[in-house]
Amino acid sequence: MPPSIEIAVLLLGVLALETRRSACALHIQQAFASPNQTNNFVVDPVTRKVYLATVNTVYQLNGTLSLEVEKRTGPVQDNLLCHAPQLPQAPCEHPKSLTDNYNKLLKLDREQGVVVVCGSVYQGFCELRKMGNISEIAVEFPPQGEKTVFPSMLNIAANHPNASTVGLVFKSHGGNTRLLVGATYTGAGTQFFPKNHSKEDLRFENTPEIAIRSLNIKDLSRLFTYDINPSEDNVFKIKQEVKTKNKLNFVHAFIQKTYSYIAFNNDAKMGHKESQPNSILARICLDTENPRKSTGPESRKLTESYIQMPLQCGFNGNIYNRLLSLYPAEIHTDDGMSLEPYLFGVFAKADRKSALCAFKFGDIEEEIRQGRRNCSNSPSSDVQVLDSVIQGSGAACIQKGNLVLQPEQLDCGAAHLQHPLSLRRPLRAIPVFEYPGLSSVSVDNVHNHTVVFLGTSNGRLRKLTLLPNMTVANQWTLKLPASEAVHHIMTFDPSDRNFLYLMTSHHMLRVKVADCGQWKSCSDCLGAGDTHCGWCTLENRCTIQKECARGLLARSWISLSEGSQQCPSMTLTPPEISISADIKVTLIPSRSIFVCLHAFVPPDHLTVSVAIKVNGTSVVSGSFIIYDCERTGGEELDCDFGMEQRYEATWLNSSTIKCSGVTLSTNLRSQVYHLNLRRRGVFRGHGGDIFVDSPQPMEVEVYNCGVGSSDCSQCWGREDQGHLCGWCENSCRPRDDCQSIRDQCPAPEIHKISPLRGPVGGGTLLTVQGRNLGRRAGAVKVLIGDVLCTLLPDRYIVSVELVCVTGRSEFHRTDVVQVNSCAISFLSVQVPKLLSMEPTKGSRAGGTRVTIRGQHLDIGSHVRIKVNNTLECTITEKTDENIECTMPPALQTHADSVTVCVEFENLPCQSEDLSTTYTYEKNPTISFIQPKKSYLSQSQPATVQFLLNGVLYTGDSPSSADSEPEEEEGELHKGHFLLEYVEDPQFFTANKEKLIKHHVGEPLTLIINKGPSELELVQDEYSVMVGPYPCNISFHNDQLFHCTINELLSSSERELPVTVQVGNFRHTIAKVQIGGSELAIVVSIVVCCVLLLLCTVALVVYCTKSRRAERYWQKTLLQMEEMESQIREEIRKGFAELQTDMTDLTKELNRSQGIPFLEYKQFVTRTFFPKMCSDYEKSLVQPAYENDALGPRALPETHPLLQDWQANTTRPNIEEGITLFSTLLNNKHFLITFVHALEQQKDFAVRDRCSLASLLTIALHGKLEYYTSIMKDLLVDLIDASASKNPKLMLRRTESVVEKMLTNWMSICMYSYLKETVGEPFFLLLCAIKQQINKGSIDAITGKARYTLNEEWLLRENIEAKPQNINVSFQGCGMDSLSVRVMNTDTICQVKEKIIEAFYKNLPFSQWPRAEDVDLEWFDSGSNSKLLQDLDNSSVMEDGRKKLNTVFHYQIPEGASLVLPHDELMETKKSHRHSHRKKVLPEIYLTRLLSTKGTLQKFLDDLFQAILSIPQDRPPLAVKYFFDFLEEQADKRGITDPDTLHIWKTNSLPLRFWVNILKNPQFVFDIDKTDHMDACLSVIAQAFIDACSISDLQLGKDSPTNKLLYAKEIPEYKKRVQCYYQQIQEMAPLSEQEMNAHLAEESRKYRNEFNTNLALTEIYKYAKRYRIQVVNALESNPTARRTQLHHKFEQVIALVEDNIYECCTAFLPLTWLLGNVCHCGVSLHKCHSFSQTGTSVKSGK
Repeated sequence: MPPSIEIAVLLLGVLALETRRSACALHIQQAFASPNQTNNFVVDPVTRKVYLATVNTVYQLNGTLSLEVEKRTGPVQDNLLCHAPQLPQAPCEHPKSLTDNYNKLLKLDREQGVVVVCGSVYQGFCELRKMGNISEIAVEFPPQGEKTVFPSMLNIAANHPNASTVGLVFKSHGGNTRLLVGATYTGAGTQFFPKNHSKEDLRFENTPEIAIRSLNIKDLSRLFTYDINPSEDNVFKIKQEVKTKNKLNFVHAFIQKTYSYIAFNNDAKMGHKESQPNSILARICLDTENPRKSTGPESRKLTESYIQMPLQCGFNGNIYNRLLSLYPAEIHTDDGMSLEPYLFGVFAKADRKSALCAFKFGDIEEEIRQGRRNCSNSPSSDVQVLDSVIQGSGAACIQKGNLVLQPEQLDCGAAHLQHPLSLRRPLRAIPVFEYPGLSSVSVDNVHNHTVVFLGTSNGRLRKLTLLPNMTVANQWTLKLPASEAVHHIMTFDPSDRNFLYLMTSHHMLRVKVADCGQWKSCSDCLGAGDTHCGWCTLENRCTIQKECARGLLARSWISLSEGSQQCPSMTLTPPEISISADIKVTLIPSRSIFVCLHAFVPPDHLTVSVAIKVNGTSVVSGSFIIYDCERTGGEELDCDFGMEQRYEATWLNSSTIKCSGVTLSTNLRSQVYHLNLRRRGVFRGHGGDIFVDSPQPMEVEVYNCGVGSSDCSQCWGREDQGHLCGWCENSCRPRDDCQSIRDQCPAPEIHKISPLRGPVGGGTLLTVQGRNLGRRAGAVKVLIGDVLCTLLPDRYIVSVELVCVTGRSEFHRTDVVQVNSCAISFLSVQVPKLLSMEPTKGSRAGGTRVTIRGQHLDIGSHVRIKVNNTLECTITEKTDENIECTMPPALQTHADSVTVCVEFENLPCQSEDLSTTYTYEKNPTISFIQPKKSYLSQSQPATVQFLLNGVLYTGDSPSSADSEPEEEEGELHKGHFLLEYVEDPQFFTANKEKLIKHHVGEPLTLIINKGPSELELVQDEYSVMVGPYPCNISFHNDQLFHCTINELLSSSERELPVTVQVGNFRHTIAKVQIGGSELAIVVSIVVCCVLLLLCTVALVVYCTKSRRAERYWQKTLLQMEEMESQIREEIRKGFAELQTDMTDLTKELNRSQGIPFLEYKQFVTRTFFPKMCSDYEKSLVQPAYENDALGPRALPETHPLLQDWQANTTRPNIEEGITLFSTLLNNKHFLITFVHALEQQKDFAVRDRCSLASLLTIALHGKLEYYTSIMKDLLVDLIDASASKNPKLMLRRTESVVEKMLTNWMSICMYSYLKETVGEPFFLLLCAIKQQINKGSIDAITGKARYTLNEEWLLRENIEAKPQNINVSFQGCGMDSLSVRVMNTDTICQVKEKIIEAFYKNLPFSQWPRAEDVDLEWFDSGSNSKLLQDLDNSSVMEDGRKKLNTVFHYQIPEGASLVLPHDELMETKKSHRHSHRKKVLPEIYLTRLLSTKGTLQKFLDDLFQAILSIPQDRPPLAVKYFFDFLEEQADKRGITDPDTLHIWKTNSLPLRFWVNILKNPQFVFDIDKTDHMDACLSVIAQAFIDACSISDLQLGKDSPTNKLLYAKEIPEYKKRVQCYYQQIQEMAPLSEQEMNAHLAEESRKYRNEFNTNLALTEIYKYAKRYRIQVVNALESNPTARRTQLHHKFEQVIALVEDNIYECCTAFLPLTWLLGNVCHCGVSLHKCHSFSQTGTSVKSGK
């Protein structure tokens, strides 16, 4: 029996990866169409219900997108300027209209069974609906009757269709559900806020950009509130003034680990720098795990853990700077073993190009840790504190030594660390995939492969398979319905990730991620490269693993990773089997079995199919051939050589056959015949060819020695091929035909070699042609000198041609070529060199023609230009010195510089002399063509297809020869643009005439109309010809233009055609008939002569003016050079002054002197009655003081309120009346009614109001707690009046009694703080200002000085002044002589002032003598004395006026001795300063302002620090008390705007008290405040005002210098003010009892300082003046009427009037002119008729 045949079932296959698939691997399973635009969707992970939110409707769908429930949500009556109607007592003045409700947020809370649905209407109001039935409300919010509802609980999402909102629901570790929301600010100043409407922002002025809100439906009172504990800890709000720089457009929010990530774009940066990223990823710690601290889950502030970083997709200027979509996913890394979390994002550029980038979460976390570490230990520019956030720490990163941060602090920050943080350096990623119009991304890890799904803006879903190195392996595309844009959120089916939910603008789709059934074989299934698809072996089909019945069993489902070699297949060996053999079948891994075959075998053979089936399904199949050899032994056969003739075959034995009578011939060198055995009598065409032997026939070769053997070597060389040929009789014959055979051939002959030159490195393919070169390749040896040339046997042609590879030569040379010791030709070996290449840069599309220049470039057998060692530059022309080639396209879009090398003989580039660098640049971008329409004649010059360097333009992406183009609607044109053809344009003359007459010599003007046309023609495309003459065209509009020819028309033809041409389109519209006119010729000649004459005159005039202008220009140039020199000198001096060390001034200030504080009573009277005190002192006190011969003395108590009140004994009732009036004033109802009644009178002026307030303060000074309560009640009334209008304007001015009362109250309460804390730095600043002014020249007449802070008081002249010291003694005062520093430009009066200041500096200014009262005498070295005066006989006359005498005028030397005799000298100055110095630009002296500012800066900083700091031992209790009062009033009225509170606080303390003190130091100190010092203090006060303002300073080149001077310091001062307010707010609250005790102590300290009776008397005068109005007001007040206050007031009038007004004197408005009443002895009834104003008497004596 023949040996058994073993049949094995083998698993074979090949894994084939392609870069692009034409078949679609995606399939739309279900779809739901929405009539409205879709907004959001969410999928329930348990029930698989899909909740879809569209404009005005929400849908509840099942898992297969069938509709279950539908609920309308709009349109509703709404207005963007109105509060939500759910807010109790929130009326709206603006008209409402039907408004569409765009869904802004849709989130599930499974544990509470609700769906959070937030819309754009009602200011972003949110509803809680039932998950089981979304049409029903789960929780009614706010509940019916609930009154404690704030706008912040209702204003949650963005209230505009185009504003973004993101959110997520999470659970804190305490079990409380929270809702994190990020919403775009849509308030005033944004594009979303209504224009031309009220500026009041009712929606988002106080709504934070990011907030964590309560979502616990069991606690409805706190639902949606973010004041969890404490209120500011869960919000991230950007300051109002910087919102324009932070326009946040939110993209997505998601949770990873215990962190919440929020991604957004800062649209404020759009358009600034396209190369800079503006996509930001922010992270917040959510406290979802058990806390490490016992302070509770909400103890950490949101801003403490907040940190953000920019995301950059792209590099080298090719940056995709706008984030569109995000998706976090875990994918396999390069090792293929572990999963690593990645963040995938789609980014776009302005030109619609987009890309996919991937970021490692590990890199993100490390960057965050490093950022926090840098901010605490090594502050750098890579991290900064977000000072734009209200709840932040508000300062820059601070060096904290070697502070070691704990891991939790590195991840989530801490309260003591700076926050929130922003990383400056972006996290960068290289684009994984670039494609136009991407809009969304979703990623899955499938069988250890990364699969990415990308939605596009033109309705495509792309599926990518990524390799572990993040390169694209395969991609497929699915076209979606209606080509609608894909929403940026896509999610997988929670129960089956083989389905993907996605949303387009009007459809909800459920897409199957793979369509595996389209592949019918295992190799096609696995070769498609779709990782979702595998071969289900038991079902013999391509499926997803889940669809394979036993897909989880080994080998039941073959995945892409296993490869197609695992596909089941059957191999039968041998394929042909005798019927008599036993067959053994081995199934792997089963056992072997034997099969006996009984089959009918036809005469030749039988093909048998074999299959293995499981449950009737064929798993694997194969076939083999069975033959029966016994049936062929006795048949008659023929030998068939493929010709018509057949030869008889005779059986010699059982296995051998002989073909008889065979004759074969050929005229070729050799010919092969194929031999087959056939049955005799069976011919082709009758039953087919029946072969007896193997289907592979035997071959018989027939050769002809005489053909193809022209020499001896060729003839004998055929012996290796089995040809028995020999060389005899000078020809090649069969050996049997040769009589005598010579096997020795002649010597070789070399006819030609090529190439003649080669490189020294060898490798040149040297071709040698000749004769008798050798019988066989092995017998041939080729040498070039002593260098072997290796023969290539496969290219050897016997005897006539050989090809060898040259070896390496040690040096360049020319040597002989030897073949078997026969040397005939020479070969040069040379060194090539590359010198240059032009151009060195070109487009990425390739096709750039470059020229390479060098030496010996055309040597060797093969030269090629390699680009980046991979591509080849196609050579078009080559010489020994130049090579021209065409550059290939760049393989990648981000290709930049590449290496270009000239390679010889296929050897890699090894020499730097043969390489250079080439740069690929970005392809040009073609976005549109113009025009887009052409006429039917097809001649308009419009290109619709573009070639770049001869290559079809396809955009900026690199072209690939093996890639298949995709035609998708809506994608970039890629070089192809549509051109629409319309009807040809129509033209005709104005009157549509066909013949136009024209006289020779006259200009020709034609009016041409154009018919209606859709062509987008421009004016340059038109041309008009009149015969051969071009016509000048001027357009009036699109349909009418004029055509003018000014030259003479001369032609042999009488008619010239008028032809209009547009591109190549020509149309003759009329003909011009030319007629003669001699008159026209004469007129033309005359006109020409006149024009020539005019031109000549004009030329002469022009030349004259040009020479004059040239001389003027030269003169001006000299003046400018001189002025420039002067300016340079002044600036140099100004810069030197800026370097003056500040210690000079500090040394000159005498700190030992006492500070001349005014007493409390004088401080009060000057503060309360500033103008009245000044007027009274000037009119009464100062003259008496000037005439006093006693010399310096203390300032008297000039104010009547400081003197004792003398009651007149002749008027006994007045004291009783005043006492009763005082009792009334201590009644709160009376006093408040009294004040309001007076304020309502039109003639009660502002000065009267301030006077009344100050008098009330004096009268009630002993009861400050009562005074405070009155002031608070009046302030409440003022706040109520202001809140209804504009609350920010409250307390801005002093226009009411209560505002002046507040000023006085602050002055009383802050006096101690002013004296103990602020007094010293303030006095030092005043001394510094005075000292700095005196350091330079001062104009004695105008007071302007070289050094000042105020531009108006700046001496804008360059006066050289030198300091010098003089020794002065004061006669008669017992004082030692002093050395006084003066300037040589000082006048004598200025010198005396400085001397007096030096002698009396330790005394108050009120005790100083005046300069006019003393003389100055100079004793020279000869003891001669000279009286120094401003004006004397030695004064110099200038322009008829005397100049004031100065130190320099008297030539007083350094150290001179001067004496001040105590004599009186009155002198009148009648001179003025007049200078004839050469003037320069006065603005150059402005640098002196900076010099003065720099010198005084330390003193100003010390003063501001004292004002804006809180000493621990002396906290400002009154400030804390009043600020808390303001915050309380704001809370009661729902005013939550921090800017309003800031303005109230600023108006009440800094602007009402501190600015008043800064501008009026004479209120505090006994000093001399000059006008110059007042101007300097005004600049300082303005800087303080700017520091307290919340608005940014808008400064420019035209801004006043008083504001520009401290513009740089204002931001730092603003921070101090904010910090001061914050510290006040953080102080412990002050109770009413504590404040009253403090006020009582203040009253006690200054109990008897003032004449309160006189103050009451002055108040009474106002009461009498408005007696009727006060009585009416008291009667109309129910409380006052009940307590009979109006009767008591009448009693006061009766008592006082009985004594004071007997003489019926006029009412005197001045409150301190008292006691001047006459005593006429007339009783009260005789003065019965007073006018209401109290200014005259109608009857009486």
